[in-house]
Amino acid sequence: MAKVAIIGASGRMGRMLIAAVDQAGHDLVAAVEYAGNPLLGEDAGSLAGMAANGIQLSSDKRDAIAQADFIIEFTGTASTLETVALCRELATPIVIGTTGFNEDEEAQISAAAEHLPIMKAGNYSVGVTVTLKILEQTAKALGKPFDVEVIEAHHKHKVDAPSGTALNMGQAVARGLGIDLNDHAVFAREGITGERPDGVIGFSTIRGGDIVGEHTVMFAGIGERVEISHRATNRMNFASGAVRAGVWVSAQQNGLYDMQDVLGLKDIS
Repeated sequence: MAKVAIIGASGRMGRMLIAAVDQAGHDLVAAVEYAGNPLLGEDAGSLAGMAANGIQLSSDKRDAIAQADFIIEFTGTASTLETVALCRELATPIVIGTTGFNEDEEAQISAAAEHLPIMKAGNYSVGVTVTLKILEQTAKALGKPFDVEVIEAHHKHKVDAPSGTALNMGQAVARGLGIDLNDHAVFAREGITGERPDGVIGFSTIRGGDIVGEHTVMFAGIGERVEISHRATNRMNFASGAVRAGVWVSAQQNGLYDMQDVLGLKDIS
């Protein structure tokens, strides 16, 4: 049984994570929110719709990290980078579900991974992880004659676009094609754009309502089209996957890992 601390515990994902830790039979030792959050002092179990568990929502991130076998955080980039620095100081593994990091921030996380185990994924769904592997293999088999579009939809409150999962899907396709996504991604189209260039990977973003997460990658060829989709109907699959990832990464050497490592998919060509 692992001792788990959750940063961002009162949010939508945070509450799911509290429940997922309980369902997996692990021990929630701390639930953290930012200083000034109106829910500070509330019982974490009650926030997650369960019986009270005696863990009060706190703003003491350092104390939480010191108690835990691993940390899970789904918040914003600034908070997560602060947590990574504390985890490095206290030698506590971390599961990062936050998305929207820029290149410099990604470099900070990679540097920290030289000193502690870090699990980082744009999506902790087992289904999405398998889909990423399928996308890489599909792109490799179909090749460059097929035009690729990544279409994603999320709820109205999501603050970054494209989603981390959409970017991961684009990266999986790029690996299959043997190209660098940074050199071939198209994130916006407006006005007279001209004909589509060969070799680009397009992204389209939808935001609205309470959509949990929907992703489709379209391989459009001449006379045929292949579409590979994943649709999430609730967040518990993400939360359960993150807890599973935390248990796995807490037993690893220093390094930066993702869900394909957890599922052993990187050895499948």
